[in-house]
Amino acid sequence: MDLGLKDRVYVLTGASRGLGNATARELVADGAQVVITGRDEKSVTAAAEELGPRALGVAADNADPATAGRVIATARERFGRFDGILISVGGPPPGSAADNTDEQWRAAFESVFLGAVRTARTAAAELTDGGVIGFVLSGSVREPIPGLTISNGLRPGLAGFAKSLSLEVGPRGIRVVGLLPARIDTDRVRELDALSGDAARVRAESEATIPLRRYGTPREFGRAAAFLLSPAASYLTGVMLPVDGGALP
Repeated sequence: MDLGLKDRVYVLTGASRGLGNATARELVADGAQVVITGRDEKSVTAAAEELGPRALGVAADNADPATAGRVIATARERFGRFDGILISVGGPPPGSAADNTDEQWRAAFESVFLGAVRTARTAAAELTDGGVIGFVLSGSVREPIPGLTISNGLRPGLAGFAKSLSLEVGPRGIRVVGLLPARIDTDRVRELDALSGDAARVRAESEATIPLRRYGTPREFGRAAAFLLSPAASYLTGVMLPVDGGALP
């Protein structure tokens, strides 16, 4: 299937590793060009070099109000156009409703919530007919995840923002989509599994609750994301796609 990605240009935030990086790999493999961002310059530069000449790495922090405009301008300067963005941020710190501090909430709101909203608004102003804005959220949009209270509080709000934005920019031919990953075999998920002190047990128990009885792979997520960002999905907007092996009810 031709996704129509050849020579299209995408910005992917937080994509030096994990799900954003997996998506960048699939986009580049299908002929797109990408600008990937990450807070650590060395890591994001190395990740871009691994992707090859169709990728550029930029050190950037979503919490900085100037970041979105700067990386979109960089995409145009380097590759000559800007067709879409995938907004992915690192997960906020784990914790319970009683234990997470005000400072943790404020920091997460700035980076996870407001940073993503600001980036999406900037992208919407820069995109034209055929453009797309994607969000990497979480299964917590639909069902809270124990021990991740801040994520449970912020990501559903982002899903609501994404739906509102899709209604506003749809008449301009711009799409807004989201992905809701659950247990994908990334470094982040392994770190969460290890918090219990027995990662193998946690993984086995988690897999037993997934209808497909396994964690997803980053590549499987990347393929789903690349499709949603592509012209092949041109009539899909305002949707939240679970990428979870059927775990969500």
